[in-house]
Amino acid sequence: MQIAYTLAELRQYLAPFNHPAFVPTMGNLHDGHLALIKQGKPLGDVTISSIFVNRLQFGPNEDFDSYPRTFEADCEKLRLAGCDILFAPSEKELYPEPQVMKVHPPAEIADILEGHYRPGFFIGVCTVVMKLFQCVFSEAKGHRTALFGKKDYQQLMVIKRMVSQMAMPIQIVGGETQRSDKGLALSSRNGYLSPEQLEEALLLSRVLKELAADYLACGQDNEQLEILEKNAISKMRQNGWQPDYLTVRRQQDLQLAKPGDSLVVLGAARIGSTRLIDNFEVENI
Repeated sequence: MQIAYTLAELRQYLAPFNHPAFVPTMGNLHDGHLALIKQGKPLGDVTISSIFVNRLQFGPNEDFDSYPRTFEADCEKLRLAGCDILFAPSEKELYPEPQVMKVHPPAEIADILEGHYRPGFFIGVCTVVMKLFQCVFSEAKGHRTALFGKKDYQQLMVIKRMVSQMAMPIQIVGGETQRSDKGLALSSRNGYLSPEQLEEALLLSRVLKELAADYLACGQDNEQLEILEKNAISKMRQNGWQPDYLTVRRQQDLQLAKPGDSLVVLGAARIGSTRLIDNFEVENI
């Protein structure tokens, strides 16, 4: 695996290839990231990942400074997964001057759910993803593919919308959420949890599945959904959680569903000081 620390090195390493498959990450890699690398292998003639902890998507009281940085271990995991090129720019390399030009996704998909509780988050995500796409794909001569995990479901929807509206010749592919043997969605932030919290964290997925079942049982009545959401939130609070949202939406744009829509159930909640998110496409529960 070649490691490019600068844009010039990245373009040099990419020059012989025509069909890049790209997996952007913030490092502290787990099996979910590695599954995306493996999924991308047959989709291009070179597999690229990036490690960059993006300051723009962290709020003022979030964990940018303490976010786990495990570069050497990440490199070994990527090598074993078959990654060909790692792009690991410094902040000065990717943002050589203040990044005042930013991508503002539409409010109806970016200011709800995660965007409501983390204002500006998707501006930071879209800005860095747009810039990484320019770095990786600008000189590609053929098919371009980028892979993102479905665990960050809203992020995947926002990026798909950005690529579509900007007419970017990139196929966005979603990778299924990877889970522990007990069903906990793998996340870089799971490392913050104590053994007791790891066991308690399983409640989030259970409550989401119950919420989806209750929503289907009431005939997808959106007036009833508000009551079901409050009941689910109450159950989480009774177990010591601090929930932000638990809801059921339609998959394509995360708006309230209509009969016949494909559904996704999503939630975010804090256990202790750690904020976890999870979701299930309802047909896969």
